[in-house]
Amino acid sequence: MAVYTDVTAEELADFLVPYGIGDLLSYKGIAEGVENSNYLLHTSKGYFFLTLYEKRVAAKDLPFFLGLMAHLATHGITCPQPVVTKNGEALGTLAGRPAAIIDFLEGVWPRKPNVAHCAAVGQALAKMHLAGADFSMSRPNALSVKDWRPLFDQAGDRADGVQHGLRALLGAELDHLEKHWPGDLPKGVIHADLFPDNALFLGDKLSGLIDFYFACNDMLAYDVAICLNAWCFEIDHSFNVTKARAFLNAYTRERKLTAAEQDALPLLARGAAMRFLLTRLVDWLNVPPGALVKPKDPLEYVRKLRFHQSVKSMRDYGVEQSGMVA
Repeated sequence: MAVYTDVTAEELADFLVPYGIGDLLSYKGIAEGVENSNYLLHTSKGYFFLTLYEKRVAAKDLPFFLGLMAHLATHGITCPQPVVTKNGEALGTLAGRPAAIIDFLEGVWPRKPNVAHCAAVGQALAKMHLAGADFSMSRPNALSVKDWRPLFDQAGDRADGVQHGLRALLGAELDHLEKHWPGDLPKGVIHADLFPDNALFLGDKLSGLIDFYFACNDMLAYDVAICLNAWCFEIDHSFNVTKARAFLNAYTRERKLTAAEQDALPLLARGAAMRFLLTRLVDWLNVPPGALVKPKDPLEYVRKLRFHQSVKSMRDYGVEQSGMVA
């Protein structure tokens, strides 16, 4: 979450009228995240989140995101639900941006994820993958391997100013990923951005998944790889095999990984590290002046990428391969 677009109290109050969620009492921007403008709203009927969609989120994709959240809720996945107007519309326009209001979920995201958090996320991710199997809408992944080269071209010339030798590292890794990226693994709806700040907890109990605005159709194991990067490294970027074991075992109790998925996981984890390294690098180099946003350090993912480059098998992630096959 972040704030790129300012909203006045007067225009926000007018925007809320058709939704029937009460009078605006207060609102504040949320600086975390990097993609959309987000506000926490307090009205006479409770708390809500307002999102103004910008940057990489295309307006044509919003029905997919909002429909997916509604679909997952009917399958027992706790996630925020879009608030609709009296005419049944979830989407509106505010400050020149597509905008939507979603329910407020109780909970906080874990600043220091523990083993229990990782296990809960693994279970929830697998259940989400299973629940998405009969979702009728589809959306291609706009940030998969074919899209990384343009990001590299956009940021590559300035990469060595962030870290010496970064351009060469990225170029060589991108060549490898483009050559070896798998295309025949099980596919379905993935979250594609399930970082700790997109999972809410009450203590060690998961209370909901949020921010589905990168959700798409892609390889399910790629979503697993994203979470390995997001949840299983420490603050110093060292890999925590105990957390990875808890995450993977919890996932596979709900949905077994095929042998091909397990073989591909180290490569998928390298790809996931590359994807977030590149998007963070582009954002780091192009923060809009005056934006209420905290750009995330792309160099975090250099360390993670180098770790995955050294991985030989699932055993390096803390689990034996044989016990996870469907």
